[in-house]
Amino acid sequence: MNTWIYLTSPIERELYLPGLVAGLAIALLCAMLSVVVVLKRLAFIGQGISHAAFGGVGIAAILGLTATLSAAAPAGGLWQFLVVTGFCLFAAIGVGWMSAKGKTQADTAIGIVLVGSMALGAVLLHRARTGIAWESFLFGSIFESEWTQAAAAWAIAAVSLLAAWWWRRPLVFWAFDEPSARAFGVRVGAMRLLMMALLAVATVTAMKLVGVVLATALLVLPGAAALQISDRIGRVIGLSLAFVTVGLLGGIVLSFEANLPPGPSVVIVLCAVFAAAKGLGAIKSRRLAPAA
Repeated sequence: MNTWIYLTSPIERELYLPGLVAGLAIALLCAMLSVVVVLKRLAFIGQGISHAAFGGVGIAAILGLTATLSAAAPAGGLWQFLVVTGFCLFAAIGVGWMSAKGKTQADTAIGIVLVGSMALGAVLLHRARTGIAWESFLFGSIFESEWTQAAAAWAIAAVSLLAAWWWRRPLVFWAFDEPSARAFGVRVGAMRLLMMALLAVATVTAMKLVGVVLATALLVLPGAAALQISDRIGRVIGLSLAFVTVGLLGGIVLSFEANLPPGPSVVIVLCAVFAAAKGLGAIKSRRLAPAA
């Protein structure tokens, strides 16, 4: 079995195990945020922030803080990551600010930030005229990660999850019932900005390590699947974490055994998990429905 060989052989293990460890950290972080993403109808926020990163790459290029295509540049890559992360935080807070008063819908705000950031990135990259590795930043692969990146992924996930846990009560209240939360004195604007900041950090980290498509899937599918089965917050979060773990590990096994790209394989398994959860939810609703 290819999976067993890849994860036990000394040579293959050093190639694949760091990516698996990093992917697990990102998956758990995204699964926690996924519940709020689905509840607040922010399914396209991952796409918006990930495409906004193109503007950050353009700014890094103008400043000369990029990893080049000609040679490995760890320092350049670090500064590029920090600049892109900062720009995505700014973009996410901009989405939250525009949609805060209800005058601009969240999907409209995401679209504005997306196209504006991509246009800015295209102009700045054209002006910079340097051979930078923007493709590798926006379309990373889970098995290109190293142990240092895996450690960074766990550190970022730990800090983000700690912040979410610290403000868990107002954050959950805001996610489930924003008008009531406002009436009870919850600072809904602050919760919105906190959520946007957490989503920006999670999206940029996931995009760098596992790619844009998988980053978006991790922010939507686990929470959507969990909410098909339950509406109790504790159970939903537990199911979301379980589903994302099954999706990640199952997708990697599928990738190894069928010789498929890892990112799309994980997305396929997560879609299958959602379909199964949808079916279970329908069965549960039918059983609970009163007799005619």
